[in-house]
Amino acid sequence: MDESIFVYVTCSSLEEARHIGKTIVEERLAACVNIFPVNSIYLWEGEVKGALEFVVIIKTLESKFDEVEKKVKEIHSYENPCIVSFKANKVSKKFLDWIGDVVSGT
Repeated sequence: MDESIFVYVTCSSLEEARHIGKTIVEERLAACVNIFPVNSIYLWEGEVKGALEFVVIIKTLESKFDEVEKKVKEIHSYENPCIVSFKANKVSKKFLDWIGDVVSGT
């Protein structure tokens, strides 16, 4: 059975996060996304920077990661977007079935 994963993506604005989330769900690459504001501190081009970013957590299946990554890269404003997946070690069967039904189009 396909594993459930969360894909973590940071975005420059709420509008960008919503656009990415909506696109991913509309294209049935994920069943759901959550969006959270986050204060980020990072090193970029030799300087420590800080910014308010928005995290998109994409709930999908492991088999969809490559498609999710490709789509995010197509529409993301960052030169090098953060796109990281985490396996969900324990997931209720009903929730996992729902994700599978959504991304498979059933």
